[in-house]
Amino acid sequence: MSMHRTPKDWMLLLALVAMWGSSFMFNRIAVASLPPLTVVAGRVGVAAIVLILIVHALGRRLPPPGRDWWPYVVIAVIGNALPFYLITWGQQVVESALAGILMAMMPLATIVLAHFLIAGEHLTRQRAAGFATGFLGIVLLMGPAALAGIGGDAVRIVSQLAVLGGALCYALQSVLTRLIIKGDVLVSAAATLLVAAVIVVPVALWLDRPWTLAPAASSAGAVIWLGFAPTAIATILYFMLIRSAGPSFMSLVNYLSPGVAVMLGLLVMGETPSANAYFGLALILAGIAVSQWRRAPRAP
Repeated sequence: MSMHRTPKDWMLLLALVAMWGSSFMFNRIAVASLPPLTVVAGRVGVAAIVLILIVHALGRRLPPPGRDWWPYVVIAVIGNALPFYLITWGQQVVESALAGILMAMMPLATIVLAHFLIAGEHLTRQRAAGFATGFLGIVLLMGPAALAGIGGDAVRIVSQLAVLGGALCYALQSVLTRLIIKGDVLVSAAATLLVAAVIVVPVALWLDRPWTLAPAASSAGAVIWLGFAPTAIATILYFMLIRSAGPSFMSLVNYLSPGVAVMLGLLVMGETPSANAYFGLALILAGIAVSQWRRAPRAP
């Protein structure tokens, strides 16, 4: 038996897990005193500025205006502006544990889309079994009681659907990124986030009038961190991983990220995970092993 992915692929995956796994906690801190749209605008605005400065510092340039920008527009809407807002808005009502379970639908949706749209990403029984095992691990990790929170009044149901919609946006984005984003990874990341900022920032300025707000320092700091690491740097790593290993492998981030959320709860928030959490993490790792394990080719 031999692993199909390279050590670089696994390093990129783990870096994304660390960054995106922390974003749930920072989102909750940010929306404590800021409207969701302002949080998203600040996040993509900071990320766009960071990446554009890096691009120019390295002597590279964004593409000239024209049709070359259309792939970035598509990815910016589907993968940044829309899901960032849906998830941030939904997390005003949806608990982090239930949000983690809803977000775990993203890998399952990704493997189905990739099966039909991307060569070499066929849905095998082994891969499906691995992803299903990982999803069960998510449920146990976050606590089976979180599933009891599904449903409720109209506002709660719509909030849950918003988080789920964000997960499905990410699934579609991961497949489309592999299909339509070409060229320099850093330039692609910067262009995509610039488009997202151009879309979201004016809307936030118009609707939220953020200059009239008085956010807590913790919320403002959370927005800056979300823009720098889980958005700017993570977008570069995301494009690199999609190009190198494909969308199905990248989607494993959504199975491992809740583990980071639990660890942060333990170390930062003083929470005590249940025994189910540890068993769930073991199931997640087992599911990843099953989905990514490949038989070595037989000798002739």
